[in-house]
Amino acid sequence: MDRTSAPDAWEELVTSALLGTARRTPPGVAPGPEAPVALLDAAAVETVRRRAGLRPTRAAQRPQPAPEDPRPPLPAAAARRLAMLLADRPGAGGAGRRGTAPDLMELLPQWLAAANDRGYAAPPQLLPALLDAARGRTDLRPAALAFAGSRATWLARLNPDWRFALRATPGGGAALPSPQDTEGIHLLWEEGLFAERVALLSAIRAREPAAARELLARTWATERAEDRLMFLDSLRTGLGPDDEPFLEQALADRSRNVRATAAELLSALPGSALAARMAVRAGACVAVDHTRDTPTIVVEAPHECDSGMERDGVVAKAPSGRGQRSWWFGQLVEAAPLGGWQGRLGGRTPAEIVALPVADDWRNDLHAAWCRAAVRQRDAGWARALLGTPAAPEAGGPGAVSLAERAKLLDTLDSAERAEWVAGFIATHGLSEAFQLLGVCRVPWSASLGRAVVDALNIARDAGSYPWSFSGVMGLAERCLDPAEAGRLEGLMAVPDEGEDASPGAGGYWAEAFQRLVTTLRLRAAMAEELRGA
Repeated sequence: MDRTSAPDAWEELVTSALLGTARRTPPGVAPGPEAPVALLDAAAVETVRRRAGLRPTRAAQRPQPAPEDPRPPLPAAAARRLAMLLADRPGAGGAGRRGTAPDLMELLPQWLAAANDRGYAAPPQLLPALLDAARGRTDLRPAALAFAGSRATWLARLNPDWRFALRATPGGGAALPSPQDTEGIHLLWEEGLFAERVALLSAIRAREPAAARELLARTWATERAEDRLMFLDSLRTGLGPDDEPFLEQALADRSRNVRATAAELLSALPGSALAARMAVRAGACVAVDHTRDTPTIVVEAPHECDSGMERDGVVAKAPSGRGQRSWWFGQLVEAAPLGGWQGRLGGRTPAEIVALPVADDWRNDLHAAWCRAAVRQRDAGWARALLGTPAAPEAGGPGAVSLAERAKLLDTLDSAERAEWVAGFIATHGLSEAFQLLGVCRVPWSASLGRAVVDALNIARDAGSYPWSFSGVMGLAERCLDPAEAGRLEGLMAVPDEGEDASPGAGGYWAEAFQRLVTTLRLRAAMAEELRGA
């Protein structure tokens, strides 16, 4: 058969096979009972001919070997534990009882943090599972990619499912110039991709703030507005008085978002000129009226938002449902240095100022603005005053306006003081509003905080409370309670007697929950031992 007729010959064979040799005999095959065998023989010959006629393709270039990881390997027991954590999958049912088995995936972030603290290298055979886990949970990505090291980006270039590792690693894992390579730094800054430039600026800012600011100033005027905003945000690291001239220039930027960010950064510098201007404006709105029976704060909110206020970051248009004057007033107080209020309000301490009555329903606006200022300026003294004592009525303190605001105020305190405040809060008010506050406490929880949480859970258990209301706190306890507390909890693992007012099945749930808590605490203790190589 001529090679030029090969495609037609193949089509004839296929047609004969579909119709049957009794209805259609292919060319060169005699009809009869042997026709099917002859058809198969002809097809085999034609298959060899077709394959022989293909031109071999050029072999693809083999990938470069993965980079070496110089970090010490995981202890064998810890590597086996990681494989177990990665193999676990949460149950499909989101509600109802979880049983007594620990939720291994919820322990993975803690395991990764501990492994990174000890500087271990990830086992190569577990990297695919680790990247799969990080793909499904964005909260895992920073710790997972730090643990995976440079091999994560090497694998991500071979599998598009893991391309998030390239986005999360500025420059796709490319090495940044050394601090001494001035020419390389300038070249990358002027010609690099945006992610590479952000990584470069952040790295230089972390070690030499002035050099990063000077690098940014070189090209500031030619950058796009959205890029200027991202670059400006990097100045939060190492923010200091030397940054003020550059930030003052940024107040005149043509982008409103850039101006607002520059104003926010300047207001975090209590000695800046912007902070002084805001102090004058805010001070003109607030005074103490001594003519009343009790000294009272009176507020006269601004009647307009002038161009100077807008230049200093005050947003003129109020959100829907918010009065314009209160909106302007809150922004002024939020940006004013907190240290100036004592002199303005009669030398009173922050606690004494917060305790003063406020006339004409301005209290919430004023205290909420002071809360935001305390968070922005990281002022622990004002945060304490606004939080009040944890046993205060309504659990809100004199200045806190929401659980979220209280959590932010707590974050300005050191970890020990924060834990003590939350423990007192729980002891007085129970767990119904404590979940968000517990989230800002250091892990593992202090002994006093752990006792307060367990005691409150035990009270809810004895009262026959609806058990699923506390599942969030119980989940936090599994991850945050000190593993040394496991022995003290064994007495709570039995099914309690259910009173007449108890929720149906509550006793069994509480028993399961405490059994799971004890099992998880012991598992966390074992994980820590394994990572120590014990």
